[in-house]
Amino acid sequence: MPRGSAILTGTRKAATVKGDGMSDAKPPSYWDYLKLDGLLGLQGGLDNDEDKITSDELHFIVVHQVYELWFKLVLRELRLGRDELGAPRVAEETIPNVVHHLRRVNEIFKLGADQFRVMETLTPQDFLDFRDKLAPASGFQSFQMRELEILLGLNEEQRVQVPGMKPLNHIRKMAPGTPAGELAYARVEAASQETNLRSALHDWLHRTPIQGSVPKDAGDDETVSQFLKEYLKAYKEGQEAQAARLVEVGVGSAEAIKARFSGSIDAAHEFLFANDIDEKERLRMRRIRAGILFVESYRDLPLLAWPRLLIDTVVEMEELLVLWRSRHARMVERTVVRRVGTGGSPGVDYLDRTAAYRIFTELWTVRTLLLPRRALPALRSPEFYGFAS
Repeated sequence: MPRGSAILTGTRKAATVKGDGMSDAKPPSYWDYLKLDGLLGLQGGLDNDEDKITSDELHFIVVHQVYELWFKLVLRELRLGRDELGAPRVAEETIPNVVHHLRRVNEIFKLGADQFRVMETLTPQDFLDFRDKLAPASGFQSFQMRELEILLGLNEEQRVQVPGMKPLNHIRKMAPGTPAGELAYARVEAASQETNLRSALHDWLHRTPIQGSVPKDAGDDETVSQFLKEYLKAYKEGQEAQAARLVEVGVGSAEAIKARFSGSIDAAHEFLFANDIDEKERLRMRRIRAGILFVESYRDLPLLAWPRLLIDTVVEMEELLVLWRSRHARMVERTVVRRVGTGGSPGVDYLDRTAAYRIFTELWTVRTLLLPRRALPALRSPEFYGFAS
């Protein structure tokens, strides 16, 4: 249907156009636009009757419905960012738009964590009055949360394993039989087939110009390797100097300190040269990690200003999601206490373990390897990274 059509399917009949060109269609109201008649009729619980539920149960329903609405918006914003970063060519002016939309996700995560304060006005006794009505329903079955995790890039192997209750399989098992269940199943399955944000981000980072070189240039692999060798040389010198200072002031034994710093040097080399990655993907991952390192190290250059803001925004997003998970666990511990979850999960213990999830691991690891500006390898082709004339 054309965007300018006067027919809004399912909401309004076609407008009658008078001879003078004026329409007699009733202008939309606030409640029409937001469909408040339908929205405000969705809090009746299993009996679909608000007269049969307590104020505490209404509160529980409203808070969780609001979370699901926020998840809906988060999913839209993540897909927008994923699609723009995953394009074959990403124009420089695209990155500010991606940052803008991912920052919206970050604000939602902040608000979501704060929203647990409202949930905590429910006491354990308040919840126990209607808890049995929920079983076996559980937040474990929030397919939008699972969809969100998949879209970010969390894979099945990274998930906390609960015996007999893998999160995705749990949804697949419980879903069939109702329209909402079929929707849950379809959404999780579809998300599993999509490109995720981590992969799209890696595609973009792989094309980072390093010392003026891009992947299609002749000798690019050599340029990247040389940059990493120079960087690691400076990193080693910095680590050894730090170890010597600690030995000099008598902080522990010289042998133990030197061994510790030697281990960090070896780990840095292993990571940056991607020796922990399968050989088929090693060169690609090496360039991705070098790209992150280059952007973070030379972030003051005009061409890298927005890329480093994007990296910062993604790091903040994961940090806020971790904080949201931790805050969720504390809310559950306070209001639901350490019981087996309504769906049979370990409850608080499971939620605490999910706070250890890390999806954008390369972004975090690179930050532990950064050098002070004075120690960075000399920048080649500095004009390449300046303002366009």
